[in-house]
Order: sequence, then C-alpha cells, then structure tokens
Amino acid sequence: MTDLLTKGEYAALAKSLELPVNAFIDGSFRPAQSGKTFETVNPATGAKLADMAACGPEDVDFAVAKARDAFEDGRWSRLHPGERKEVLLKLVKLLERNQPELAVLESIDSGKPVYDCATTDIPETIHCLKWHAELIDKIYDQVAPSSDSHVALVVREAVGVVGLVLPWNFPLLMLAWKIGPALAAGCSVVVKPAAETSLSTLRLAELAMEAGLPAGVLNVVTGGGAEVGEPLGRHPDVDMVSFTGSTATGRRFLHYSADSNLKEVVLEMGGKNPCIVLDDAENLDVVAAHVVNGAFWNMGENCSAASRLIVQSGIKDRLLEKVAAHVREWPVGDPLDPETRIGALVSKAHYDKVAGYLDKVGKGKVVIGGEANGTHVSPTVVEIPGNDHVLAREEIFGPILSVIEVGSFEEAIRIANDTVYGLAASIFTANAKRAIRGARMIRAGTVTVNSFGEGDISTPFGGYKQSGFGGRDNGVHAHDQYTQLKTIWLDLSDDAGNTVD
Repeated sequence: MTDLLTKGEYAALAKSLELPVNAFIDGSFRPAQSGKTFETVNPATGAKLADMAACGPEDVDFAVAKARDAFEDGRWSRLHPGERKEVLLKLVKLLERNQPELAVLESIDSGKPVYDCATTDIPETIHCLKWHAELIDKIYDQVAPSSDSHVALVVREAVGVVGLVLPWNFPLLMLAWKIGPALAAGCSVVVKPAAETSLSTLRLAELAMEAGLPAGVLNVVTGGGAEVGEPLGRHPDVDMVSFTGSTATGRRFLHYSADSNLKEVVLEMGGKNPCIVLDDAENLDVVAAHVVNGAFWNMGENCSAASRLIVQSGIKDRLLEKVAAHVREWPVGDPLDPETRIGALVSKAHYDKVAGYLDKVGKGKVVIGGEANGTHVSPTVVEIPGNDHVLAREEIFGPILSVIEVGSFEEAIRIANDTVYGLAASIFTANAKRAIRGARMIRAGTVTVNSFGEGDISTPFGGYKQSGFGGRDNGVHAHDQYTQLKTIWLDLSDDAGNTVD
C-alpha cells in the first residue's frame, strides 16, 4: 500500500513544484516555434497553473523528423532487447522515487483525487512500464514448418514512428499503456497529451532522458487537436497512430489515415457499459460496493465505467438501498485531500456537459445525489423507464448511473447489447452456467463476473463495435500493434534445386 501524505503536505508539494511548460522534442524542452501558449488551470479551483507551449504543425513536423532520425539510425530500434530493457527499468526506478510529485501533478492538472493518483494511477503506471520492460527479451520469433530445402523465419520488426494520442482522464497511465509496448518494440514515438492534462507526460519524458532513453525516441508535443492531433494523424512519415478518446475523434483519425499514407490506426474509444445484477446474486452489499466503484471511480470519467445498472425485478430496491449506503463512503471535495473520493470534473466545458444531463432526467427519477456546484457533480443514481432513455444511450463520462429494471436473464442480455458500444460489462449471479453464458453472449471486449474491473496488465483491453478496433492495450497482445510481421524465406537447395545434405 502506498504511503499517503496529509492534505497539508500535498498542498505544500503542489505549491513547490516547478511545472514543465514546453514541448519535449529531441531530448530537450522547447517552446512552440510560433511562440504561442495556452493556459492550463486547476479544474478544482479555476486557478491558472501555467502557460503551456501551444504547438502547431511545424512542431509536429520537427518532432516526427527527429523521431524518424532516431528510428532509422538505430540508436534505440537496433539496440539489443536487453539494453532497451535496462533503460526502461531505470525509468521505472526514477518514477518510483518521484511518486508523490507525479501524484500531485496528476491531481492538480485533472481534478482527480490525489488518493486515486497515489494509490492506483502512479503505481499502475510503474507496474505497466516494468511489465513491458521485462517482456522485451522474452518474446520469441517463430520458425514456420517447411520442407528440408527451406527455412521459413517469421520475425517481428518495430513498426517505425508512432503517434500516440492520449485522453485526459488517465494521463500518465494511458501514456504507460502505449509507450510501454511501443518502446519495448523499438519504435520511436511522438506523444500528443490532452491539452487539459499535459504536465505528467512532460515530466515522464524528462525522467526518461535521465534514465538513458536516446534523444528523439520519446517526443511530447503539447497543444490542441486541430493544431497537433490532426497534423500528427495526417503526417506522411508517421507509420501508425494509437488513439484513446472519444468515438467522434477516433473517426477523424480514420479519415486522416485514408487521406494521407494509410497509416495503421488503433482505436480505443467510448463505452456505455452494462452492469447486470440477476436476482440470484449473492451478498448484495458486496455487489453494491462493486456497482458504486464501477460507476463513480474517477468521477465516472472512465471509458469502462459501469454506467448502466441492469437489475432484475425483486432485488432492485434492496440493491439501491445498499448502493446509497456505499455512496456515503465517497465524499466529494478537494482533490488534494486524501479523504476525498470524488474530485472535480476535468474542465468547465466537461462539467457543463455532465451537469447538463441532470436536466435531461425527464421521466426518470433521481434516487441518489443530483447535486452540482460548478466544479463537482455528486454521485447520482437515476431510475429510468427503459434503455431508450437519453441517459442510457449516450456516454455521459461523469458520475451518473442509470438504473433499468428487467424481468429476466434474457431481457438483461438483450438490453446490455442494445448499444453502439462494446467495451466492457459486468454480470453478477450465483449461477455458474448463467455467468458463463452471459459473458459469452455480451458483445464486449472485457466481461467481469461477480466483480467490476478491467482485468490486469496481463489481459488485453479493448472493445467491440464503436468502442474501437485495430489492437489491444495491455498483455502480450499490446506488442502486436507496434510491430510488423516479416517472413524471411531461406532456400537451402543447391544450384540444381536439390536438397543439400
């Protein structure tokens, strides 16, 4: 368990930090070539944090060129796998030494509770990078079956220069999910962090250089989507893009690829994830704890949030009573207070969007919460009349849980699948056959049984339908998207075509 500081200690640390404000390209911090900046603020207070470099297409061009130079000259891509591993493990050690600083950077930049940053986000970031580093020299290539006259090698090669486009909800952890396998494979990367949350990504890049990562291998270009994201997506010298974010933005990256060099695109996008609780579920108090965690962890700003509670008739009222009891254990407040579990939403614009759904309840009924104060939205539970309600159809990305009552297992599965998304799902039942049948019938990339979660670093994470495609984060499978397969066919026959003894 990570040792937590006091509220006062976190506040003092926040005031003492020297915030990184410039892009990180070719091993050093650089202002935007235009000299432009944009303001980043603490979403919990509205106070200005810093003026960040507002990069543009010319900065993207420069970063891609430096990444291409680094890849082609082999300063990273051609290192022995064990040497790449050692550099990444040095980075892991530096991250471990700087955990309190990184947790505070995440909290003040995103509004996330420092408790979550210190106990989950930063430790999981470190674990992810360590896991992929250790895997580098343990992935074997293959020899395909062939005749005695031939040897057929199937080898992996790094895909090249990779654009990594990050969301704002888990800035450092999503960075680790992408650079872990990308750097392990030998790629050079250009990272576009979300404009709202760039600080921790820049700090990690600085630590990576200290660990010995060669210049040009990890570049961070800060700025907006139109100014940085689109030029990166359209760049003819970027070999692939891995994007995590909204489905609408993900669509744009497919267009960027089609309009440029047909670069590979990996998309991990939205979700409207069902949590099914059947009437034979055991220990409703435990179930309620999972429901609350699934719906409200990270303020519901989570693509795999369990935002639709599909509960079978007969246990709904009892379950909601226990949900209400657990919600009381999730205090709303100052993100730098380690007692806080619900922090501020990431920006004023996003707050307005989420709070606006409280005005769309319509024929639904708010049974828990419903308060909003300009920066925070309290954990809210709304009973709705069916899956056609706007609160069941649209990804809110906030702490609002919709409850739909059903009469049977079959109806629950039908409603669970009645969505354009297919990222994650949960099912609670004491019947093993129904659990397995339900998990197989639900169209989602991850289905948890009698729990809420996403698996762990060893299990692939990604979605069906409009939740994404093209690859998976986490697990050995994550390395596949940053490599290409090459067949090397060796002819062993003599000049006459005879097999050589």
